[in-house]
Amino acid sequence: MTANPYETDLDANPANYEPLTPISFLARSAAVYPGHTAIAYGDRSHTYKETYARARRLASALKAKGLKEGDTVSIMAPNIPAIYESHFAVPMMGGVLNALNTRLDAAALAFILDHGDCKLLMTDREYSSVITEALSLAKSNPIVIDIEDPAAVGGEFIGEMEYEEFLATGDPEFNWSGPTDEWKAISLNYTSGTTGDPKGVVFHHRGAYLAAMGNVISWTLPKHPTYLWTLPMFHCNGWCFPWTITAVGGTHICLRKVEATAMYDAMQRFQVDHMCGAPIVLSMLINTTDENKAKAPHGIKVMVAAAPPPAAMLAEMDDMGFDVTHVYGLTETYGPSVCCDWNTAWDEKTVEDRAALKARQGVRYHAVAGLEVMDPETMTPVPHDGNTMGEVMLRGNLIMKGYLKNPKTTTASFEGGWFHSGDLGVVHEDGYLELRDRSKDIIISGGENISTIEVENVLYGHPKVLEAAVVARPDEKWGETPCAFLTLHDGEAATEAEIIDYCRENMARFKCPKTVVFDELPKTSTGKVQKFVLRERARNL
Repeated sequence: MTANPYETDLDANPANYEPLTPISFLARSAAVYPGHTAIAYGDRSHTYKETYARARRLASALKAKGLKEGDTVSIMAPNIPAIYESHFAVPMMGGVLNALNTRLDAAALAFILDHGDCKLLMTDREYSSVITEALSLAKSNPIVIDIEDPAAVGGEFIGEMEYEEFLATGDPEFNWSGPTDEWKAISLNYTSGTTGDPKGVVFHHRGAYLAAMGNVISWTLPKHPTYLWTLPMFHCNGWCFPWTITAVGGTHICLRKVEATAMYDAMQRFQVDHMCGAPIVLSMLINTTDENKAKAPHGIKVMVAAAPPPAAMLAEMDDMGFDVTHVYGLTETYGPSVCCDWNTAWDEKTVEDRAALKARQGVRYHAVAGLEVMDPETMTPVPHDGNTMGEVMLRGNLIMKGYLKNPKTTTASFEGGWFHSGDLGVVHEDGYLELRDRSKDIIISGGENISTIEVENVLYGHPKVLEAAVVARPDEKWGETPCAFLTLHDGEAATEAEIIDYCRENMARFKCPKTVVFDELPKTSTGKVQKFVLRERARNL
């Protein structure tokens, strides 16, 4: 057989091939835009040259502590400079970044620290109480570094050194190198799934690089955007936007607490032009004073995802002068991987019609090789009729490596060569995806996943509860909130407030039911609770 001339003596070598990694974006921006502001937080700011040096210091300090390639570094912090710097510093020294959800309770945090084999934990002082409890429950014994922030409320130092002191031990000229293989892990993110214990989703360098570039292309990001951080960086690595905004030399505006006045003040002070968030962020922007609304520069571009935003909300944002782009994705797809790519012909439609079109999830990102709605049994795509439902499936470079230490679930999620999202949707004639329901029972509240099984397990612990079932109830502020349907033991009586108070004592407050209904649970002939019936009841409450 004649050898293929294009494959003979044309091998990959250091001159023509280097593994993709988003760390390279910071090195480039520091070289190209050294004096441009990379990050601003209150009265603090750092240029790209300074930020690059700080990240290298942190990487050097971590390595000096004995951390090596593949070690997990966790961080518990709101959107402040330390968590942004960690997105570059940890992978610079070969580590895997695990950004912790600041809303989790101690038991969940302990599970994550143990499951991820955390070697070093950086924690903001405000979370010292829950972290102390988590460490007491955990088997792991990580090095603890405190992060001091003057804006933190309460808390105390529990570590061996403060973050800035730790950085001072590092070398600003640290000679880092990218991964030898772009398939190596860059971060570990936990998602609730349908079981009580969170699942560890592993991202690789290639996917993170391409997701960041996909955000640039799909959102048509310009050079030097001013980006307001309302989306938590702990959530899917902030949808990969720490790397995205850095790639285009943008300015990251950090915000410790996401509140309407704080957001509008930052918009005005820094002349923000881009931001991301869940529908609850849009709700905050809408339901505030006219004085606040007057502060926003016109035409701020907003990327929204999580629970599908109501068309009425999108219409109001449009009326207020915000330019909203609707995207869809999961933790397993690096955040956004489907975008409602706007057709300029739609500009002539009414506000209501435009909002209805924007409410659709859309079409695949460039780095997604395939997006289909299929019958999960036959793996046959559904017709593009806007009516026939199937399961949303994706494949390509924006799919996770898999679930950490969970080969069974990983294999099941990739069955047939596609990632099974668990979401149900339809495809319109123009090829645009629209979600219709969830085959999983996950509740997305304020952009955070809540496992119904976890909530049900807590409810079953109440001595008066005989049976419990939890479903999502639509909520104007949070998108969705847990609604609990309970059957009590014979002769027992309870109030909604009593049940909610019990839950608050036994789990993170954001996971607690906001509504409690006492009734017999509808069941199939085999005794399985018919949750679709309960979801309909919850919608009509």
